[in-house]
Amino acid sequence: MSVLDINNLTIKFGGITALNDVSIRAGEWEIVGIIGPNGAGKTTLFNCITGFYQPTSGQVNYRGQRINDLPVHQRTALGIGRTFQNVGLVKNASVAENLATAQHLQVSYDPWAGIVGSPGSFAEERRIGDRSHLILDLLDLTDVAKERVADLPYGVLKKVEIAAVLATDPDLLLLDEPGSGMGPEEAEVLGDTLLNLRREFGLTIVMIDHHVPLVTRVSDYVYCLNFGEVLAEGKPDDVRRHPEVARAYLGTEPEDEEPTVGAVR
Repeated sequence: MSVLDINNLTIKFGGITALNDVSIRAGEWEIVGIIGPNGAGKTTLFNCITGFYQPTSGQVNYRGQRINDLPVHQRTALGIGRTFQNVGLVKNASVAENLATAQHLQVSYDPWAGIVGSPGSFAEERRIGDRSHLILDLLDLTDVAKERVADLPYGVLKKVEIAAVLATDPDLLLLDEPGSGMGPEEAEVLGDTLLNLRREFGLTIVMIDHHVPLVTRVSDYVYCLNFGEVLAEGKPDDVRRHPEVARAYLGTEPEDEEPTVGAVR
């Protein structure tokens, strides 16, 4: 069974078709990359998966369950976590406080128990703290745990946002431009981090990024969107060598090898 299975997804805004008959699949523990130019529909696709947009037609299935009609918070509770192009954090809170806030769906004690300070609430807070420390350590963010989010540089903010989403305990992680603003060396480190997070947390990851070397290095399978449609799909090197992808989006001429793209998985 696929973790994420999107079938023939179409969404229209007035007379504009933002996505047209898009089908994408992500299997257990896979990293799936999505590339394409600005305006190709990549973030719109994430908004349909997470419930911010309702598709005009087609299905979004999570672990075999159709989730088209579920609100955002219920999809999160199922195990779908998502970052944004513009970092979505509480800017005036510390890094550690953001991670604690992100775990509110997992809290098992009621508000009254928290007010009076019951033993169960203290144990739950310790669990939240322990998980936060683990995530910060894995992302090499321990040194900034007490720093105010608003005071951090952009590259660190992107890592903190990933940490906050991991704190919600997802098993499907949607990353929207995680390598944005990073140089080649930083992107290399991020790639290693994503591979490590998949292993440590048993994650399935779907990522959008314009940093093609990052996407092709860490992804098991890649889709390229163009004007709201799937232009190419396949193994990373095959998609990279696809004539239209290479010419239009990577700024290079296609290589001599004939890629194998668009095959049924």
